[in-house]
Amino acid sequence: MTPSVPGFAFLADPLDRADHLRADAPGLAALRAHAHCIGVDDAGRTAVDAAGHLQVQPDACSADAVFLGLQGEVPWFAGRVDHWPDGQATLDLRSAAMQWPAFESTLFAQARAVLRWRSQFRFCPVCGGALVFSHGGWQGLCTRCETPQYPRSDPAVIVAVSDGDRLLLGRQSTWPAHRYSTLAGFVEPGESLEQTVQREVYEESLVRVLRSRYLASQPWPFPGSLMLGFVAHAEPDVPQCAQDELEDARWFSRDDVQRALEGHVGEGELQVSPPMSISRWLIEQWAAGERA
Repeated sequence: MTPSVPGFAFLADPLDRADHLRADAPGLAALRAHAHCIGVDDAGRTAVDAAGHLQVQPDACSADAVFLGLQGEVPWFAGRVDHWPDGQATLDLRSAAMQWPAFESTLFAQARAVLRWRSQFRFCPVCGGALVFSHGGWQGLCTRCETPQYPRSDPAVIVAVSDGDRLLLGRQSTWPAHRYSTLAGFVEPGESLEQTVQREVYEESLVRVLRSRYLASQPWPFPGSLMLGFVAHAEPDVPQCAQDELEDARWFSRDDVQRALEGHVGEGELQVSPPMSISRWLIEQWAAGERA
């Protein structure tokens, strides 16, 4: 079957990132005169107006602001904000993803991710020299060894594992009661994505994956991952959790999953990930008949 169009967060029609403009410093300076700029503080929050909508910050569009791209003819930049004016309302990215239109939350995610990279990678990992940023803020060049640095996204797999009739879900101890999610983990050097699916599922649950198939991806800026969504078929092994992985992992029946997707919240009822996440979408795909 063909998977449904993903409806999770951070997948709106993207900006034209206009790579050809990034090396044009005079051109970028001219764009700033009529640009929209989203400001982000050290806590990863941005400004909102009285109605809770995104509020652009012209003062954040300094020469150091990152060029995000073009929305039609409108240039967008992102700038770090050290201090908000008294009384300024702000919003975090998770809340924005659940409240805002898709374009605005996707824009916020991009801004937050690249500004976080800029704040954390100020020195060269090769020699320790200071970095200076160019190319619209997307390249850091070492002032000592001249090695260029670029923003990174860490690939991770996230997978709806089934034995044919049941869905394997796990939970972390910090989650709300009865909240379970699809299993996930980071890709290690030298691994294929399919190998990562097998390894991560086994490490977290001792369930053996037999085959898997890629469905979709989601940029996940918490802090900077790319979630690669799979559906997998596995042996009906009894889940066992390593103490340093999950608090619990178990098989759930189709009825349990369907009730969770329908929003049942009774005592002891399964609760699944919110609609903003690819995890929820993968669960929905499995419930709709998607198979590996």
